Amino acid sequence: MPLLEVKGLKTHFYTSDGVVKAVDGVSFYVDEGETLGIVGESGCGKSMSVLSIMRLVPQPAGRVVAGEILFEGVDLLRLSLDEMRHIRGNKIAMVYQDPMTSLNPVLTVGHQIREALQLHMGMSKKQSLKRTAELLQTVRIPEATARMDDYPHQFSGGMRQRVVIAMALACNPKLLIADEPTTALDVTIQAQIVELVKGLRDELGMAILWITHDLGVIAGLADRMQVMYAGRVVEEAPVKELYSHPRHPYTAGLLGSLPRLDMIREAKLKSIDGMPPDLIGLPPGCPFGPRCAGAEERCRRECPELQPAGSPHRAACWSDSPGDRG
Repeated sequence: MPLLEVKGLKTHFYTSDGVVKAVDGVSFYVDEGETLGIVGESGCGKSMSVLSIMRLVPQPAGRVVAGEILFEGVDLLRLSLDEMRHIRGNKIAMVYQDPMTSLNPVLTVGHQIREALQLHMGMSKKQSLKRTAELLQTVRIPEATARMDDYPHQFSGGMRQRVVIAMALACNPKLLIADEPTTALDVTIQAQIVELVKGLRDELGMAILWITHDLGVIAGLADRMQVMYAGRVVEEAPVKELYSHPRHPYTAGLLGSLPRLDMIREAKLKSIDGMPPDLIGLPPGCPFGPRCAGAEERCRRECPELQPAGSPHRAACWSDSPGDRG
């Protein structure tokens, strides 16, 4: 049984202009100790999928209208708010894009980590102080014991993200959800954070669900990948298989836009024409159809579901060779 299994998840937002289908029938699973990457451009539903898992969808406009979210066999959507609070930060932890949204600017970082330890683990003040210092050392904070009394603004962006990771790891979660945790950092710090998380994953044996729009970041981290577009999953495969043989034109377009070390100097990066669709009142057919160079009449009439494209690869495309398009 997977550690986390999401089945047919639909999350809608009810606005004055209409219903926004932010997540429209998404399914995936994460096994224990596995890293799953979910990629796609802004607005495709990546973050809203994980906020739905954490039961943090903004209300009253947002609502999970269908699906199941099974964690260790228990449907999180059926838990009370008190039961869900016991899961958050304890068994499932989350690291957000901007560390300053996760840290209280008027409390020391040590206090914020100790709070989680005392709440979820029942530690005394002395025990939590010792554990907090250990956690900060684990995420490579120099002079960890002395820095427990510092405030968030006294840390650089990369060090703040390390503090947030320490907070997330405080209760030894089984699943770590990372929602674009390196986006606001420069590339050198990005690489350090990714290497840190890889090391902690191998050391602690936790599963990771990593959300990003950057295929370069996820390449050396994830075991499997899913590509999302317009609230749907359009392709899924093991990482090496997806990078070497993309089976959906959107995935091929994303990979074509990445700079590569083996590219000749004169080669130009490709771009995907058009804009993402409006998620209010999507027309019938494939949502990527208007941007796809090889779209056929069937693409405008019917929306494809994920189907086998070579084991263990699946893609939502009517074409037999969709990766050649774009």
